[in-house]
Amino acid sequence: MKLTFRQLSYAIAAARYGSLTAAAEALHISQPSISTAITQIEEYFGRPLFVRQRGSGIALTAFGQTVLAKAREVLSSVEALEALADAGAAPHGEFVLGCFEDLAPYCVPPILARLRQNYPAISVTVREEGFDDIGRHLDEGVTDLAITYDLGLSNSMVRIILCELAPQVLLPADHALAAQPAVTMADIARHPVILTDQAQSWQHMLELFYMRGVRPMRAVRTGSFELQRGMVANGLGVAIAYSRPFSDFSYDGKPLVRRPIADPLPLQRILLARNEKSVRTAAHAVFIEEARAWFAETWPEVKVAA
Repeated sequence: MKLTFRQLSYAIAAARYGSLTAAAEALHISQPSISTAITQIEEYFGRPLFVRQRGSGIALTAFGQTVLAKAREVLSSVEALEALADAGAAPHGEFVLGCFEDLAPYCVPPILARLRQNYPAISVTVREEGFDDIGRHLDEGVTDLAITYDLGLSNSMVRIILCELAPQVLLPADHALAAQPAVTMADIARHPVILTDQAQSWQHMLELFYMRGVRPMRAVRTGSFELQRGMVANGLGVAIAYSRPFSDFSYDGKPLVRRPIADPLPLQRILLARNEKSVRTAAHAVFIEEARAWFAETWPEVKVAA
């Protein structure tokens, strides 16, 4: 072979971590080793795999995406071949997990803890991302799996449903609507609405109002779910959310309440996504099972996929 498995694995690591330095640190090798491997591959094909961006790491070219997708298939096949020598061995290997930034703090740590306890030979690198980055990185092969809502994903994704959630309204504990067992979108629209300024997210929330033929009195955007919760708890508005934190207090200790929405609205799915062109490994399979088990045990009040 004119290309080696080591060269391919180094290039995959560079794409995975977004920089030569980070990839070298993860693999415990020198940065020039990564750079040399990529240069050798690019010289072989006569085309660049990466665009070097001063001060902001590297990004795959369209050709690079194609090459590394095939490289992952090759290395996965080699791993499967080697596994035949020890068919009874526990699943092992490593992969990159993307997770929507609002979900990551709640579900990723306990799922990884389960995985470590049951499959200690599997290593997972986690990337907290917004909807646009999750979809793009799955398409490019930068991430192998992603836990996210069903927003911003291309048709090339395999979707494994973990659960389905109805939207709820977040209110300060002393808000007038908190005394009601359920509220309507028209009720919510009469108060300032706080949205998170995340691609796909704020548009989706506004669409829920438009489905019911109402418009919010005023919409304010925040940078994160926790800032949104803090603003609600301090009486600056109300919000609609799918996430269900286990604490009903904001960071500054003020209480929040959640109320169901009486209007019929579509459920939103939390799912594990992967590119249909990617190779599903034994490590992916057991992670998926651990994730499904965690959602079934932890959020029993919501609908979990069979």
